[in-house]
Amino acid sequence: MLLTELSAAFGVSGREGEVRDLIRREIAGHVDRVEIDILGNLLLYKEGAEGKPVVMLSAHMDEAGLMVADIEENGFIKFHKVGAIDDRVLASKVVEIGQHKVKGVIGAKAIHQQKVEERKKTLLIDQLYIDIGAGSREEAKKKVKIGDYIAFVSEASPFGAGNFKGKAMDNRAGCYVLAELLKEKQPLSFWGAFTVQEEIGLRGAGIAAYKINPDLAIVIETTIAADYLDNESRHQVTELGKGPAVTFMDASFISHRKFYEFVLAVAEKNRIPYQLRRFSGSGTDAGRISLARAGVPACVLSIPCRYMHAPVSVINLADVENTTRLLKAILHSLAEGEFKLCWN
Repeated sequence: MLLTELSAAFGVSGREGEVRDLIRREIAGHVDRVEIDILGNLLLYKEGAEGKPVVMLSAHMDEAGLMVADIEENGFIKFHKVGAIDDRVLASKVVEIGQHKVKGVIGAKAIHQQKVEERKKTLLIDQLYIDIGAGSREEAKKKVKIGDYIAFVSEASPFGAGNFKGKAMDNRAGCYVLAELLKEKQPLSFWGAFTVQEEIGLRGAGIAAYKINPDLAIVIETTIAADYLDNESRHQVTELGKGPAVTFMDASFISHRKFYEFVLAVAEKNRIPYQLRRFSGSGTDAGRISLARAGVPACVLSIPCRYMHAPVSVINLADVENTTRLLKAILHSLAEGEFKLCWN
């Protein structure tokens, strides 16, 4: 299954090549133009009806991860974060390091050695290290080097009532949806942009949008599903199984109101379940895309995801399917001329 392969692929921000190559192989023969820009964005043109708006569909390839910061005399690896990761999820996790995917385990002081006060505190990243089985700095240097990227290792698989678990669902789930759209015949031409370095500042998307110069853009993302325990509904952001979340505002942009209302109307018309994404403090590639050149009307469709930026996250496959359905319906409505470019 493509989603399983995408989850397993190594793609920490700044080293997305394995994800990019996987997508290129998957869509070979299904698109009319393939370009890779200087940052590593993968830009794919799908030909359909001409004379319609230039549409950009975007999904970022990168995942939050870690990087080797130092190698200690005893062979242990010190590291720092690439993107936003909660220190609390790190201890005892299996990781792979660098081009050769050297396996390691994130270690910490054993609970037996901790004082009572220590047990009450979260282990911070500077208290952790990675054990790659090396007995000395010299031995470790033969396997890894400072600056090597580090990714979590986690088995991806379906589980529960239509759910799917794996690492990097943010945003390999979005990449999966965009790849599936590119493999099928669509009613109008569009660009599919698989972008880089979203997790460290939305860096690739602005470059891609400048190159494509779209009339409209839709960002395919994942977003927080905090629908657990006793979390109040206003803090849940989204819920699993209730369809794609449509964003009216996030920390990086405000949706083009007319385009936002058009997307909701398409969902209602086609009886596709959706939800409104409650505001949270995170941003998306739409923040950069919407400011490209003279400005781009943009919207974000997000797949709800539990435990984002952790070694294992959870999505619902029905949400993935309904995100795909909604995007197909939007493309069809655009091809029919049902949305007119206008002031916000």
